[in-house]
Amino acid sequence: MVFTFGTPLSYGIFREPFAETFAVSTVAMSTVFSVMLFTFFIGSGLVGVLSARVSARAVLLACAAASAVLAPSLYVVDSYGALMLVFAVLGIALGTVFVLTASIVPRWFDERRGAATGLIFVGNGLGLTVLPPIWQGAISTFGVRRGFLYIMSITAAAFVVAGVVCRRPAWAEQSATSTGELLGWVRRLAGTRTFQLLFVGMSLAFAWYQLLAAYAVDFFAARGLTDAAASTAFGLIGGVSIISRIGGGYVADVVGSRRAFLASLACAGLGVGLLVVPQFAMLALGVFFVGLGLGGSATLYIPLLMEIYDPEKDTAVIGVFNVAAGIGALAMPPLGTASVTYTGSYTVAILLTLVVVLGAFWLVVTGTRIQ
Repeated sequence: MVFTFGTPLSYGIFREPFAETFAVSTVAMSTVFSVMLFTFFIGSGLVGVLSARVSARAVLLACAAASAVLAPSLYVVDSYGALMLVFAVLGIALGTVFVLTASIVPRWFDERRGAATGLIFVGNGLGLTVLPPIWQGAISTFGVRRGFLYIMSITAAAFVVAGVVCRRPAWAEQSATSTGELLGWVRRLAGTRTFQLLFVGMSLAFAWYQLLAAYAVDFFAARGLTDAAASTAFGLIGGVSIISRIGGGYVADVVGSRRAFLASLACAGLGVGLLVVPQFAMLALGVFFVGLGLGGSATLYIPLLMEIYDPEKDTAVIGVFNVAAGIGALAMPPLGTASVTYTGSYTVAILLTLVVVLGAFWLVVTGTRIQ
């Protein structure tokens, strides 16, 4: 789980050095990373739906193999289109590992599913904390190609371990539902008002952080931090999120997943709003609240969805809503980069991020109330 979200959401660090190495504009480079996020969510979401009847171990080991093949790929890539292909495949591999791990581990727990989900999502928080500065250091020290080779090789090794140890419980080893029945279930689901609201709401609940990640490192640097300190500050958001990933699960077991999830979005909105305030103390406080909101919203959507939909379709449920996240992710990196590039200010980007958070809050409130 450390490598699933940590790498794709480090794209704010990739943009400048990759653009220089491959002679691509930063805005065009941001579209490469938007495709990576798109396949991370949409591609892996579709894989999650279709792999509900397949051995989790086989799929995870296939993702490890794909990551290993991609590790040296930048030595032969020499065009924008080839970069797009590399990062599209990378997004599918990373996202599929996320979907399977995030949907299978909670199946082992009945009474404390929220806490168990929070604990497994600590891996995501740790990845968001350590991988931005690790990527920044590796690229600065070894260059784009060799840094990518080293980190992706470690990623592949981690996925091999995940493939060996992660499996569904014996009583839920494979879904008895056929692929045709799963697709029929998805079609029926799409016709319900609750699903429609939650589909858009969950899309925005992921999109606000994807938008923030597009400009956060540059924003922190504009506030006077060095490049290394700026990437560390961005990583601190993931570090703080570990608190709410663990604590949010326990809170959800007490007050319910819906209330805990909405409280997390409220924290995210408060944190994003504080980023506008010029004082450094308010910036630090904003990072803290954004981290709390990120950890809770990124963790608690799973137990929330499992309360609403049939848990037997674990990977299918998470996969379908990952598609929602992918649709939002397709626009976020270019939107964040362009809003700063063409306005010369971070204010518009921050306000856009706040609007996305508030939209997610309203849609989830309305969708769950109908339920």
